[in-house]
Amino acid sequence: MPDQPLGSSIPRQPSGSKGAVYRILDANLDRAREGLRIIEDWCRFGLNNPTQTEHLKHLRQTLAQWHAPELRLARDTPGDPGTDLTHAQEAERASVTAVLQANLCRVQEALRVLEEYGKLYRGDFAAACKTMRYQVYTLESELMGGHRRQQLHQALTYLVTSPCDRLLPIVEAALQGGIALVQYRDKHTDDCLRLELAQKLKDLCHRYGALFLVNDRVDLALAVEADGVHLGQTDLPISTARQLLGHQRIIGRSTTNPEEMQRAIAAGADYIGVGPVYSTPTKPDKAAAGLDYVRYAAEQATVPWYAIGGINPDNLTEVLQAGAERVAVVRALIEAENPTLIAQYLVAQTSHRQRFQTVLVR
Repeated sequence: MPDQPLGSSIPRQPSGSKGAVYRILDANLDRAREGLRIIEDWCRFGLNNPTQTEHLKHLRQTLAQWHAPELRLARDTPGDPGTDLTHAQEAERASVTAVLQANLCRVQEALRVLEEYGKLYRGDFAAACKTMRYQVYTLESELMGGHRRQQLHQALTYLVTSPCDRLLPIVEAALQGGIALVQYRDKHTDDCLRLELAQKLKDLCHRYGALFLVNDRVDLALAVEADGVHLGQTDLPISTARQLLGHQRIIGRSTTNPEEMQRAIAAGADYIGVGPVYSTPTKPDKAAAGLDYVRYAAEQATVPWYAIGGINPDNLTEVLQAGAERVAVVRALIEAENPTLIAQYLVAQTSHRQRFQTVLVR
């Protein structure tokens, strides 16, 4: 924040390189303030978070105080060749997450420009923009991580994919039925094809407001900007995955017994898989953990958890009666004649279970 009011008198419009610098500062102050306002409104109306709302308002108003008349006077909108430039990705946003991410990046880029060109204007201004940029980085981790984890807590139904020729239409049909979380699992396809399919699945999930995770592959998750990864017991340690992914993305871990559950939670897993509840060809080397493990998780788990393994409409009721509130399925949807109808059934049953549990707690 400036020590004294800037631009107490309106100077003449600058020319030459000074005028160009002033126009750059003016444009990026506008860009940063607009981006902050978009994020602020979600914190206010979407998250009802007064702390983050106040912080964003403070950042925005600080930039407004730096936006001196001498910078505004340099503006030349009719002569700006960039006013008509656009990109196809700016035409639409797939989700609130995409809106927030785009505007966080927008603010960070603008602040970096302000910091560099600000050194030609005022040293204290440049230093303030640098400090603010790091504050926005921290805010991004808190906001994006918080938003994804909020979605995770609300996601009761989870589709884990297996390779098939019609994967994209099947996943879309499941999303139309209300599936809230999709994991792309494919152990053997060529990496180039996996990357292409993961990108399409991520875009599809975000179009329906669902979370998208990648099985095992942290590099693939980063490449397509997935919401996180799901790790097996023999995959990367959670701490290593967290270093690579940061705190804003979700990390899940498969568990088959109480000891693995406690280790995963202690290591910082955002959620765990509990199973296989029943024997399944997806995990031919794993003995069924059974409903006893589901009951244990219902009493002991301190993070969101998904019962998984051979679950289908025929046995869903007994899994829910054992204490599960969230379920993950593979074949029940991938091999379904009508994935949308099966997804609707899963969503209805898990939602009913959660409402019932809420009433009991109250």
